[in-house]
Amino acid sequence: MATTDKHPNYMAIFWWLAVLTVIELGVIFLPTGKVTIGVLLCGLAVAKAALVAMYFMHLRFETRTLGLIAMTPLTIATLLVLLLLPDGFAVDHRTQATAPAASVQSK
Repeated sequence: MATTDKHPNYMAIFWWLAVLTVIELGVIFLPTGKVTIGVLLCGLAVAKAALVAMYFMHLRFETRTLGLIAMTPLTIATLLVLLLLPDGFAVDHRTQATAPAASVQSK
């Protein structure tokens, strides 16, 4: 029995991933805040991960159940990050100023 599954154009997907990588490099130099840059980079990373998962892991051609199973760890990781993020902002992360090593005299 022959299958009629259409194979994806892997070179087109490669070029999309390359373009998204160049956009990520450009986002780093935007004159905006760190939070904005972080959100943009996370969005681009999710888009690239989705392309890789859909085409190189062949999830696009699988049943919906397998796709939902693959999305479960992403959902759990997102919830974990969102739950732990406020703890990171609750503590002031500043280093105490110390004397430079050159000013310490040796005997």
